[in-house]
Amino acid sequence: MSNFDIGLLGFATLFILLLIRMPVGTAMLLVGGAGIWIIRPPAMIPVIAGEIFGEASNYSLTILPLFILMGNLAGVSGMSRDLYDAAHSWFGHLKGGLASSTIVGCAGFSALSGSSLAAALTMGRVSLPEMQRYKYDNGLATGAIAAGGTLGILIPPSAGFVVYAILTEESIGRLFIAGVIPGILLTMLFVAAIRLIVGLNPAKAPVALAAEPLARRFAALLRASWILGIIFITIGGIYIGVFSAVEAAGIGAFFAFLVALLRRSLGWKNCRDVLSSTLRSTGTVFLILFGAFVFKTFIAFTGIPFQLVSLVSESGLSAMEIVLIILVIFIVLGTFLEGFAILVLTIPLVQPILQDHAVNMIWFGVLMVIVLEMALISPPVGLNVFVVKGIAPDVPMNTIFRGIWPFWFAMLLAVVLILLIPALALYLPNTMFG
Repeated sequence: MSNFDIGLLGFATLFILLLIRMPVGTAMLLVGGAGIWIIRPPAMIPVIAGEIFGEASNYSLTILPLFILMGNLAGVSGMSRDLYDAAHSWFGHLKGGLASSTIVGCAGFSALSGSSLAAALTMGRVSLPEMQRYKYDNGLATGAIAAGGTLGILIPPSAGFVVYAILTEESIGRLFIAGVIPGILLTMLFVAAIRLIVGLNPAKAPVALAAEPLARRFAALLRASWILGIIFITIGGIYIGVFSAVEAAGIGAFFAFLVALLRRSLGWKNCRDVLSSTLRSTGTVFLILFGAFVFKTFIAFTGIPFQLVSLVSESGLSAMEIVLIILVIFIVLGTFLEGFAILVLTIPLVQPILQDHAVNMIWFGVLMVIVLEMALISPPVGLNVFVVKGIAPDVPMNTIFRGIWPFWFAMLLAVVLILLIPALALYLPNTMFG
């Protein structure tokens, strides 16, 4: 059996393991280790030990536990509630305003947590009871929560960008800054989708609240100034070059800790919950990275990337055609694979092809993360949909999936706009880094 055949067998085995719901990191570590042993037996232990030690001691990856900690502290300290209340105060009087407030609240919380699941869970617990109290359509309410939560892997700090940066050896800071304008754009498209839904069918959001006086709006904004200030310091500090992305994570976590102390939110139970949640989330991501790098080495041993580059080069396809084909494949994969699985599974294959055609990997990273967002709400796997189901057990699953489609198409529109106007993703990083 040739190395190429072994590689194909490895991919087939990995797909089977993922389909039977083996954890992504474990599956990649198992298949990658076994594949290396078959091709080069003496290399298996050194590769596994070296890759795990290399990633575990990677300074750049300290950004993950720090931003996860920051998001968890924001949740227990009540800053997430303040953020939703501020959005509710400013947008709640509009038609569909509670759903729009949920989107804006998720966008703000995403700028602290970097996690789509955390954003959907935290803001969903706050916003869903409000929307149900005012008789919002269940599909619109749950769809807004599921879609809004996906902003967690696009708006910096983004765990998706961190993993992508590590896999492709791109700058985390550049990717974070590249996600700012697309994140704002996608937030606006989600709000526009809500306005369109309610305009076509007013019964989906039957109650428009009375507009609050400006004094109450600014009071709500003032209460949210803690979380807004932390966001401004971390992202603004990266942009103007005061500190790196890793330093920003440490500073943000420190300020979130101070706010939690000032609000007397850190009892023993809350401390234990915050730390255990942070450790579990960090461990999950690190296990995925360990497996990804072992599997990446196995794929390099098979020679598949080199053969794919030769095959694509001989096809005569342009760079844009290649990018479009890859994105379509990702969208299809998103219907049955989880987003991180798609990321770590495909990057070792597509990166050599894209680099051979001089595709900007920062621009492609933004496109890929938005497509991964689509995977988070695509049936039948969509993880965010299952998170929303957990906080809305009385809402049928088909109702939730029906509610996500307007937002799915809004993401598709965002992908098209960034394909046509690359400056949407590249203007800020090019301005900052040159």
